[in-house]
Amino acid sequence: MSRNPRTCGGNQQGSLSARDKRLLRLFEDDSALRYGERTVTEYVAHVRAFLAWAEARGLTFTGLKREDLIAYQSELFALRRHDGKPYSAGFQANRFSALKSFFGFLTRRLFVLHDPMAGLERPRLETRLPRTILTPSEARRIIEAPGNRTPLALRDRAILETLYATGIRASELIQLSPFDVDTEDKTLRVVRGKGGKDRNVPLTPPAAAAIEAYLATGRAKLLAVARAGPGVYPAKASKRLFVSPRGGVLYRATLDKIVRRWARQSGVKKRVTAHTFRHSVATHLLKHGADIRHIQALLGHQSLTTTERYTHVEISDLQAVVRRAHPRGR
Repeated sequence: MSRNPRTCGGNQQGSLSARDKRLLRLFEDDSALRYGERTVTEYVAHVRAFLAWAEARGLTFTGLKREDLIAYQSELFALRRHDGKPYSAGFQANRFSALKSFFGFLTRRLFVLHDPMAGLERPRLETRLPRTILTPSEARRIIEAPGNRTPLALRDRAILETLYATGIRASELIQLSPFDVDTEDKTLRVVRGKGGKDRNVPLTPPAAAAIEAYLATGRAKLLAVARAGPGVYPAKASKRLFVSPRGGVLYRATLDKIVRRWARQSGVKKRVTAHTFRHSVATHLLKHGADIRHIQALLGHQSLTTTERYTHVEISDLQAVVRRAHPRGR
């Protein structure tokens, strides 16, 4: 049995039949209309692994039964990493979501008459609290660290301001285009965020000003940098709001490096990523009296339960009560 979760049952393109390859391409095109780029890539990888697993057992997608899907889930649950530990519930849930989307696609296109995923229980995710929350002072120090001296500094300041103002996901930020931002109206449009949904979110005045400064002088200079070497896609990058130092596409790993760099330079010792700002803005809004449903709308959470975990993070008010009222609180 494969130890690689993405190759459970085989994941190599050559291991699929020509029919399954065509089907996978159709599913990818359909998913591109529904989900963000990163989600599409992950879903295609999950479905490719499943199709290879089914093909290795002589199963076809038209003849799959609910029992076959249950057997596949059991095999996934039994997988172990090289260190002997099981794969996370998050991985199990992501593959379940990918297959749910795939069989929904097959049903809509009438490739199958019945969805074998119907009635299967989604793996339950562990409810974990965010590991790192910035204080407002720490967030401000990181955001102000780049200054406004160079095109890259203007870009980084705009990125950090946007992350803290909106709580936007890293994958959503790197997909933004200049047309998604209205600095005059101080709004930002997230197109096809998680779950394929659009939403409008407000920008703070400093975030709008930082983006406007970056668009005025920084972005054009970055796009004008001589482009050379692999991995640079000028045509694609020219449609993005935030670009790389060579005018190419900005990737998730690069975004986290930007955040870590300015966190270090600002003297913040915590482990900070782009997602840390998402956790922090939710916590800060909650602490200052924002309605949890407004926070849900800002973050683009489909379920209020996801947002409610931040109520377990902000405990300073509870600590104050204990200090005041507990017999041994002082």
